[in-house]
Amino acid sequence: MLGLSPLELAVILLVIVLLFGTKRLPELGSGLGKAISNFKKSYKEGTAIDVTPKKEGEDDKSKPV
Repeated sequence: MLGLSPLELAVILLVIVLLFGTKRLPELGSGLGKAISNFKKSYKEGTAIDVTPKKEGEDDKSKPV
């Protein structure tokens, strides 16, 4: 697993617990899980590009004034 020994993983886990505390670890885990799921959902839904032509008279904000 990424070339890390069990001792190195234990030290990394200990540092994480010391930095964030045991009370905030579940919050961080759930936040990370929600972020990953939102990213996957937006990636699946966001691949389509809107190519609908604009109607005449609609403001085009990209035109210089």
